[in-house]
Amino acid sequence: MISSIKKAGALGFPWETQDPFLFCVYHHDLFPAGDENMGPVSGREGRGRGNDFVVKDGYRMYHGDVVPGFPAHPHRGFETVTIAERGIVDHADSLGAEGRFGWGDVQWMTAGKGVQHSEMFPLVNEDKGNELLLFQIWLNLHSSKKMVTPHYRMLWNKEIPVKETEAYRLKLIHGDFDSISNYNSAPDSWAADKEHQVIIAMIELKPGGTLRLPDLPEGINRSLYFYEGNDFSYQNQRGDKPMMLTFNPGKGGKLSSEDGAKFLLLQGKPMGEPVVQQGPFVMNYPAEIRETMLDYQKDQFGGWPWPRPDHVQARDQKRFARHGDGREEYPD
Repeated sequence: MISSIKKAGALGFPWETQDPFLFCVYHHDLFPAGDENMGPVSGREGRGRGNDFVVKDGYRMYHGDVVPGFPAHPHRGFETVTIAERGIVDHADSLGAEGRFGWGDVQWMTAGKGVQHSEMFPLVNEDKGNELLLFQIWLNLHSSKKMVTPHYRMLWNKEIPVKETEAYRLKLIHGDFDSISNYNSAPDSWAADKEHQVIIAMIELKPGGTLRLPDLPEGINRSLYFYEGNDFSYQNQRGDKPMMLTFNPGKGGKLSSEDGAKFLLLQGKPMGEPVVQQGPFVMNYPAEIRETMLDYQKDQFGGWPWPRPDHVQARDQKRFARHGDGREEYPD
């Protein structure tokens, strides 16, 4: 049988993606207990202040100084889909929205014409470690949607459909897969149109488990990321280290693991548009990037309404979302 695998390779940082996705970053940090400011109680010495991406003592501070994370920074022209599988994320933005999410929750944010936001990882546990396992996927916006009004939506963990069998656990963040469906993206997203066949799914194979990947239609890109476990096999491809597979159109096949494995699956119809990226700005043409930089210099996309660029919630705050219009939501 001819293999449906187009390409197989090791995972880097960030993870390589295919149109309509721009890239995906994977953060797994074993933070220690938190101090009185919800920063790490130990291991702070010898780090690059405000720019620490090297794993030391099991974790990174990223651009955080006191609390790990990413203080206020701008975006335009794309969406972020942030999957917080373990740990806590505190969100704040230039629209006046804020929130705390984690432990399986997903935030879907459309930057559109421009927004500043922060993503901080407060270490809320004082008496034990604070593990963080997070994926952030950058999904492009079509040229007709680049300048829409910014928007964010919370997909709380309990609302995300899960199918679990003796062989596997499938968490479907978006799309149609294995007889379940979930269409709850931000309204201006490329994913909102079912004809674009966007799928974002977390797959966990249990020891000895198998799952058949569905057939892949012509004109649709699919990427599969093996990020945790000791082994997997798909057709004639085997892996025992983190790796990425991309696929040719055609019949699906059986994904299996002897000892158990975890995967992220991304799929969608490509936009086929030019992409010009400069840092946190993604447009179609260089002139639009220049215009974006001038816009940001002029008013910082509305400014930053919070007293600190690394705005965080109180230690005992439960998960919640407060939107720019004052609307509040709680998962519990």
